[in-house]
Amino acid sequence: METALTEFKNEEKERLERFTALSHQAEEDFTARSTLSIDDFKEDWQLSQFWYSDETANILADELLDGADSETTICVVSAPSVYAAIKLRDPLELPTKRIFLLEFDRRFEVLSGSKYFGFFDYNHPLELPEHLVGKCDRLLIDPPFLEEDCQRKSAIAAKSLLCNDKSQKTKAAKSRYRLMSCTGERMADVVRSCYPDLKMTSFFPEHKNGLSNEFRCYASFEGNSWSFSDS
Repeated sequence: METALTEFKNEEKERLERFTALSHQAEEDFTARSTLSIDDFKEDWQLSQFWYSDETANILADELLDGADSETTICVVSAPSVYAAIKLRDPLELPTKRIFLLEFDRRFEVLSGSKYFGFFDYNHPLELPEHLVGKCDRLLIDPPFLEEDCQRKSAIAAKSLLCNDKSQKTKAAKSRYRLMSCTGERMADVVRSCYPDLKMTSFFPEHKNGLSNEFRCYASFEGNSWSFSDS
């Protein structure tokens, strides 16, 4: 038992030392920032942090980026593992540089850089970066708690961030507007009442730690990775 505890403490110390070193580098060095992965950030269960599996994070990232162009503004809210998956990609292959992260946990400013980071507390859903209000074309939101109050307040923020004009097309002739919400299946009725244009999809998001709550993805569109589901 003592050996296992010692190993755990040593691993935790090494992780913290690596994160601290990378954090200092990332403040000034984009290359260092781009090497950070979600595994460099320890989950804080008190904040209801549960990172998506790499496969899920990349699928959601793909759907956010699919058909986007340089004029597309993308916002990831309370889903840092998806943002981390995007940051690990070759920046030259990303269709837009306008990809923002809104998060309560300020550690993730290291990942995005201050220009693309915004502090977000769902308890104050209208306290948002002014330059993003009404400017976001594509948005993914994962409210941190499976509670109606959290879901509804998060939805207020999402609607405030999204562009009003949903009819625009990208240069790839894809709809510029895309909205996704990933949350527990038991929140289905609340999600539908908050976002009339969202439907449950066939995609089941998975988490790294085997979170027992069954998650579903709700979206305004049928993507390359899912279709709409009746159940």
